[in-house]
Amino acid sequence: MIDTVLFDLDGTLLSMDQNEFVKSYFGLLGQYAASQGWDMQETMKAVAAGTKAMVKNDGSMTNEQRFWETFTALSGRERKSAEGTFLQFYLNDFEKLSGLAGGKGEAAQLVRRIRRKGMKTVLATNPLFPRIATEARIRWAGMATEDFDRITTYENSRFCKPSLDYYREVLTAVGAHPQNCLMIGNDTEEDMCTADLGMQVYLVTDHLIDGKGLGAEAFRHGSLAQLENQLDELLES
Repeated sequence: MIDTVLFDLDGTLLSMDQNEFVKSYFGLLGQYAASQGWDMQETMKAVAAGTKAMVKNDGSMTNEQRFWETFTALSGRERKSAEGTFLQFYLNDFEKLSGLAGGKGEAAQLVRRIRRKGMKTVLATNPLFPRIATEARIRWAGMATEDFDRITTYENSRFCKPSLDYYREVLTAVGAHPQNCLMIGNDTEEDMCTADLGMQVYLVTDHLIDGKGLGAEAFRHGSLAQLENQLDELLES
């Protein structure tokens, strides 16, 4: 029986085109850096390198530590001061991206329906963002941090998707066994890889990502609305 449900965020619970979001996010961050007197090109190269370093993280440090180790080495900026600048970006300019998101009602309804059944819910979003940015995107989806037993961010994670070690870390944190878990996501590689651990999976196709051409047909799949209708069956499988 399923007792823990893991959700991806961007493109799953939060309706958005991920490519459009990433492009807009980096553009906005670059503009903000320039407004603070930073060299835009230099800053964004360091951000991109820090992001790649997190994706390849080996677990020896948190993603947060890995990002700042890389960013400060390439940018030459002192971490404490740079963190303060980034914090102001997330408190102010980041909110401008909320217009790219939609579909607030049904996602929150789905998560809360599962919680009423007494199951654990995990926001298993790729932990490349600080918690403040993840909390903002949770709000954009019409939900609250209290809707989840665990939320993965760059502060509390040592791996990234699609590493199975990322998911093992999540399961250990919430005390769950893979055979009792359901993973719901929109990426055939980053989310559906959990089937290799023995999890049940459901591929949300509203904003499907299929970078390796695995095909939706390889997994149980449908829109978020269709998932709502199939939920009881999935949870009892």
